[in-house]
Amino acid sequence: MRKISGFVGLFIFVLSCCSLCTNAREGLVKDTLNNLEVNGFFEVRSGLRTGHDANEKDFSVMDYRLQLELYTYNEIFDFKYKADAWADGITEQLEYDTREAWVFLRPSDFIDCKIGRQVLTWGTGDLVFLNDLFPKDWQSFFIGRDDPYLKAPSDAVKCSLFTDLGSMDIVYTPQFDPDRFITGKYISHWNVSEQKIMGQDAMVGSNRPDDWFQDHEISVRIYKNINNYEYALYGYFGFWKKPAGQNMTGQAIFPKLNVYGASIRGQLGSGIGNMEFAWYDSQDDRDGSNPLVDNSQARYLLGYTQDMAKDFNVSIQYYLEQLLDYGEYERSSTRGNAKDRVRHVITLSLAKLMMNQNLTLALSAYYSPSDEDAYLRPKINYKYNDRLALEVGANVFFGNEPHTFFAQFENNNNIYTAVRYSL
Repeated sequence: MRKISGFVGLFIFVLSCCSLCTNAREGLVKDTLNNLEVNGFFEVRSGLRTGHDANEKDFSVMDYRLQLELYTYNEIFDFKYKADAWADGITEQLEYDTREAWVFLRPSDFIDCKIGRQVLTWGTGDLVFLNDLFPKDWQSFFIGRDDPYLKAPSDAVKCSLFTDLGSMDIVYTPQFDPDRFITGKYISHWNVSEQKIMGQDAMVGSNRPDDWFQDHEISVRIYKNINNYEYALYGYFGFWKKPAGQNMTGQAIFPKLNVYGASIRGQLGSGIGNMEFAWYDSQDDRDGSNPLVDNSQARYLLGYTQDMAKDFNVSIQYYLEQLLDYGEYERSSTRGNAKDRVRHVITLSLAKLMMNQNLTLALSAYYSPSDEDAYLRPKINYKYNDRLALEVGANVFFGNEPHTFFAQFENNNNIYTAVRYSL
């Protein structure tokens, strides 16, 4: 896991205070201290595989985690710092990760800027991401860590512009932030090169673009509400977020990628409907003839969510992933178990609140009729009081062929529990 301290936000925070005249600075420092909020939690989380996996340890997760969050504001800026420190029983190491360290500025009535380490997201999908090219951590998600850890942080500058014609978000990431992708460290997976399931015995090595201000990313969203419907256009200019090919030495690589998309979301009947589209333009394999680089793709999403009863929400989605230039892919591919032209996934999400909303019963389910595999994530969370919460859940994978996306993780089926005490 990358351990970037997030000093960018802290540096700007200190610089902002120091650049003001003495009296004004003293007033701002006083307001900043008076408005300081301190939050956090201590959590013990443990997960056990339900079957034997020769490539991994029997425990899927074993974390002793402390999170500390500082937030303050004054008339000029907001500041937030959130960091996790934990003892990882799987790696047998002490780990640290800055989740957030940013300054939020309002230079005018129509411009907002957030500078520093931050967790970013947009798009309309429910745990399905098309135009959201900000880093994810599926590894944490699949071993049973808390849902927010699916979103990995970015070191970026985000500026938002608001006009009568519409609004625009621009995110500039000066150094490429990839997904925290599955390497075999915690989860065994299908190794394309070896054509078999592998794990800690064969960790994925990668060659990541990491030159500041050269290997950068730019994300753009233009959106507007019209008659209670939100319309949005998206653009991304950077790299595939997880390895999408290999170089001549066999290292996994992150080829250049542009993404163009659109979405609409609004009321449909008694619920909320959404549609989203994204074209993944693989810059290093425009015609699909390079077997070492992933082809371009078109991705489509239809979704609908509705409250079926009091405190009971149901969400269903249909996701389609189309491999473009498929004829060239078939002719040039040298790998076994060739991909299908189209991959379909149906998702179902159920959430029920009970006992004065202190008990949450939830289920996230994925089923791919094309791959004939599935993934279930049931979870029960109980708030014993304002500080203490208990959780139990599972990650269950099914499939007929070990090379399909969900089926490759079948040896990683696990049950996990967690106890969290909020500070």
